Amino acid sequence: MKMNPSCPLCESGGSTLLHTSHQKNLLRDYFLCGVCDLVFVPPEFHLEPSVERDRYLTHNNDPEDPRYREFLARLWNELKPRLSPGSSGLDFGAGPGPVLGKMMREDGFDVVLFDPFFAPDREVLESSYDFITCTETAEHFANPRQEFENLKRILKPGGWLGVMTGMLAEWKEFPDWYYHRDATHLCFYSRSSMEWIGSHQGWKVLFPRENVVLFQAPE
Repeated sequence: MKMNPSCPLCESGGSTLLHTSHQKNLLRDYFLCGVCDLVFVPPEFHLEPSVERDRYLTHNNDPEDPRYREFLARLWNELKPRLSPGSSGLDFGAGPGPVLGKMMREDGFDVVLFDPFFAPDREVLESSYDFITCTETAEHFANPRQEFENLKRILKPGGWLGVMTGMLAEWKEFPDWYYHRDATHLCFYSRSSMEWIGSHQGWKVLFPRENVVLFQAPE
């Protein structure tokens, strides 16, 4: 009998099947972790990197689109007041159109970009930062435990990590949720998941608005 997969965030066993998608071109399972409350897609359903990259190129991330800027401002407007002028930041998962990085630079912050496909200079991950933004990126993590450990490593004491990702209040709503219908989305978080991450990393956790989470490292 096949065992259910271990959770890629807390690494515990005992996950349960939450949902199976039978959509055309998206046949995959979603498992719910009973420890950290993460919903995840097992590796056998993950896209090949070249296919994943092509999917991202279909996204319309126009730097001059006021609606897209307004969307990203949901996180930036919550994070910016908590930062000292001239703070150094990293936009982690900048994507093919790094609009947030442009917005943060316009506001006078020193920001570098990283994206495994579109800004793959890993040298920027050897520095440390006063703040890190991660907008519409955490849901793409194939290995969220490793990714959050890496973010912890490069976040300065007292620094802020801002995450924006879709979250549900009740997993019973998952089958009808649009968010899991994107084949590049692999992890789905709840407030409980984010609280688990904060506790595991030793970060303070704030939920200033819907789908926005702010973590602060200890001084």
